[in-house]
Amino acid sequence: MSMMSLWQTDLEFERYELYYAPGLTVPWDRREFLRAFGGGLVVLCLLGEASAQQPEQRRRRGGGGGGAVPREIGAWIHIAEDGTVTAYTGKAEVGQNIRTSLSQAVADELRVPLESVSLVMADTARTPFDMGTFGSRTTPAMAVQLRRAAAAARDRLVTLAAERWKIDREKVVVAAGKVSERGTERSLDFGALTQGQKLLAAITDEAAPTPAAQWEVGGHSASKADGLAFVTGRHRYASDVKRPGMKHGKVLRPPAYHATLESVDTSPAEAIEGVSVVRSGEFVGVAAPDDQTAARALAALRPQWKTTPQPSDRDLFTVLKDSQGESRQGFGGPSRQETGSIADGWAAADVKVERNYTIAYIAHAPLEPRAAVAEWEGDKLTVWTGTQRPFGVRSELAQAFQIPEDRVRVIVPDTGSGYGGKHTGEAAVEAARLAKGAGRPVKLVWSREEEFTWAYFRPAGVIETRAGARKDGTITAWEFHNYNSGGSGIETPYQVANRRVASHGSRSLLKQGSYRALASTANHFARESLMDELARGVGMDPLAFRLKNLRDDRLRAVFESAAERFSWSSTKPAEGRGVGIAGGTEKGGYVATCAEVSVDRPSGAVKVTRVVAAFECGAIVNPDHLKNQVEGALVMGVGGALFEAIRFENGKILNPRFSRYRVPRFSDCPSIEVVLLDHKDRPSAGAGEAPIVGIAPAIGNAIFAASGVRLSALPMVPEGLKS
Repeated sequence: MSMMSLWQTDLEFERYELYYAPGLTVPWDRREFLRAFGGGLVVLCLLGEASAQQPEQRRRRGGGGGGAVPREIGAWIHIAEDGTVTAYTGKAEVGQNIRTSLSQAVADELRVPLESVSLVMADTARTPFDMGTFGSRTTPAMAVQLRRAAAAARDRLVTLAAERWKIDREKVVVAAGKVSERGTERSLDFGALTQGQKLLAAITDEAAPTPAAQWEVGGHSASKADGLAFVTGRHRYASDVKRPGMKHGKVLRPPAYHATLESVDTSPAEAIEGVSVVRSGEFVGVAAPDDQTAARALAALRPQWKTTPQPSDRDLFTVLKDSQGESRQGFGGPSRQETGSIADGWAAADVKVERNYTIAYIAHAPLEPRAAVAEWEGDKLTVWTGTQRPFGVRSELAQAFQIPEDRVRVIVPDTGSGYGGKHTGEAAVEAARLAKGAGRPVKLVWSREEEFTWAYFRPAGVIETRAGARKDGTITAWEFHNYNSGGSGIETPYQVANRRVASHGSRSLLKQGSYRALASTANHFARESLMDELARGVGMDPLAFRLKNLRDDRLRAVFESAAERFSWSSTKPAEGRGVGIAGGTEKGGYVATCAEVSVDRPSGAVKVTRVVAAFECGAIVNPDHLKNQVEGALVMGVGGALFEAIRFENGKILNPRFSRYRVPRFSDCPSIEVVLLDHKDRPSAGAGEAPIVGIAPAIGNAIFAASGVRLSALPMVPEGLKS
């Protein structure tokens, strides 16, 4: 396998945000990206999750540092003299509750109570390298790694006890935080046995992790780790960090995308007591004793900008289609897969459907905007910030200031959500620039308007489709082209002998990047809407049509489970109501979603009244929290389905605040039922992304059933149903 294909495995090309230079809105091309970041990312992918046998190495190159997975137990697990177990991971907690699930994995393997395990997370000075918290990889990769490390630690404890007591290893029992000799009362606490020393043995395959069917801590619902601190306000986010002598920062922002700074008069701001003005090229910011003074100093700056005319959101989809092949993001040209003959399949079809779909840019809208506190000590830099890629941000900082990565430390407090939107370190770099210029620690917290304007968005897209089927319901032809939004989830899971599927790069008008499930939200919407049209064209029930063309048993199982709970076959909605179904697979998870909607034609009001989702991701680690993930994805998906969209004109975002950008409210939330399918014979997959992919097409199909109007644009009803 080539290095590029290995890279694609872990860093899907549509993670466009990784191809922007730090702090800029201009994307890098392939050569620029490789020149800046070298082989670090590729090195990590080459080593992969299964390379714990490799010697520990630290390659201090860009792209997040890179390096082998540490082999030593002590890099992952430490047992203190009081018996407390500490585990270490570079993953970040951004609300998905992996602090709890990873602790469950460690507790299971060490046979200790869950409350005795604590996690050190996302600290580049203390935790092993990690590429980032994305792609639903924590559960299938990091949980497995920590289980292997903890199992090896348990094995080492057995060896230590056997050597101390001069007995066979088979006589040593590990349970409840103790090692005991079978058949006797002799026992030792873990701490007394290790005396707090680092476990130096290597992680090997000899100590196998516990099978899911034998989990005692995993597989059961456990309360959120540190949950009380969050609900009582004791938890400290990045914006709560305080340092001695700290100043507060603000950054001068352009009036529009691609505006350039021609000049700036900083003297009025510099005249304010305690204010430092920092300028580096086009970067201009202020640092002041408090936030209010910083805001006053920023307003006192007198910049002169040069702007250029730019397209608006009305032009978006024309630009995306007409500029195919112009993208400088990612590697290589369009992705294309083809099987059989589209011409033959089209000729054999009794029913033919052609439909174009459009997907708007949408914002991540995290509860916590970007924030960072930066502190310099000589030529060493420490930054506290909320990010999903602490080691990647460390690389951005090292590159920005031309210093080695081992002089940069990034610490990530548990963060107020990310949804794929916090992979980059803009706020960290800005805070560090201000701190360096001011000679003091600086806190920078983006405003909500800055978050909506200068963070990256879920990519917009145009999807062109056509498909045909025989009267008996067999799909004969399938053609699917995605322009700009990406290839994740683009391949159909249904059996089609003649198909052509392609993802085309385009020139994006706004900064774009990762979003929950990447392009799968767009591609599933188009595919499952098209499937509904085919089903109705041949006169078949939409569920029966899907099952007829489906050979994937896991996807079939979630469709059947969702339909059973929803009472699909017997539900007969009243006038003005409709039901829809959709499903798919993403990142190893399988989901089917049924939705019921009500449509008031005179007013155009559309209300999602009931949703049932069946989800399967292998062995379930924490049922309650998995259910929470599914519910959260469904509610988030309602926003993108019905009304979320970024509006822009001539380089300016027109709805950069919650009063203008519509996210789901409590009144928008339907009744939600979640059916979880637990398969302890299958590896656990992540659940942060897959559950969102079916909700938009299920709603769209239900709207058609209720009104006879087929909607092919996301969002579908930003101003109500008009047709």
